[in-house]
Amino acid sequence: MGEAVAKSGWKRFWDRGGWWKALLFVAVYYGVYLALGNLIVAPLLGGSFGEEGSAQYILLTTALPIVLACIVLVVFAISIGWLKELFGRQPIRGSWWMWIPVAVVVVFNVIHLFTIDYEKAGADVVGSWLLAGLFIGFAEETVTRGFVVNLMRRAGHREILVALASAGLFAAMHLGNVFTSTQGLTATLFQVVYTFFFGICMYLALRVTGNLIWPILLHASTDPTIFLSTEYSTGGPLAAFGGLGNFAVIFTGLVLLFFIRGRVAKDAYGLPEGMFAAADIPASTER
Repeated sequence: MGEAVAKSGWKRFWDRGGWWKALLFVAVYYGVYLALGNLIVAPLLGGSFGEEGSAQYILLTTALPIVLACIVLVVFAISIGWLKELFGRQPIRGSWWMWIPVAVVVVFNVIHLFTIDYEKAGADVVGSWLLAGLFIGFAEETVTRGFVVNLMRRAGHREILVALASAGLFAAMHLGNVFTSTQGLTATLFQVVYTFFFGICMYLALRVTGNLIWPILLHASTDPTIFLSTEYSTGGPLAAFGGLGNFAVIFTGLVLLFFIRGRVAKDAYGLPEGMFAAADIPASTER
């Protein structure tokens, strides 16, 4: 009985949502992810990661820690009873214009696929990055477009704040790359700007498709194709055009951010509405 009560209290804590819980969740997740790589994977392997850039290196240093993080996320979702909710139909849908960021991301991902020198990269390296990308997409989208979006909506926030929180926390996670990777401060700051607006695009993909699986797949096809087309580029005009993809995503996210409307009523989750301003947009609507 005591255990059941404890679990009920654990679930009630997260069910009420809130921006500070979203911040807490992302901070703890990021800490757990780093710990999995540095305190579990690295010591167990004893630094035997293989040659840098090899398929073995990619699988052990990039894919394995994120696979473990995915398992932690699924276990956490089950512990609060959100697994079905996270991957079920969204309580609010979007408008036709929300397909624009989906199209932009898909077009540039396809261009990147066509500008990879597959012979130079090798099938094992390409396959390793695609596999790693799938788990990266699952983890990062489940955290930000899954848990963060849910926590914000459960607190009754407008969708513009939901989008900003999910994108902002997504970008903040990448700020740590200045300490955990060899890239410099300037490159990291640009990455943070890019990931913020990419996060806006993924939020809009979530809205217009109505299911978290689609932002996951879009994200999963983005990271590895960008990396591979950069490291193993075929060169030429198409590759040069593909290099504009990051700027296209930033521009698209920046412009469309101002058109986000709507709010999911708290009673959609069985929670009391509380006091909202009369000007609030009705639940599950978009203008």
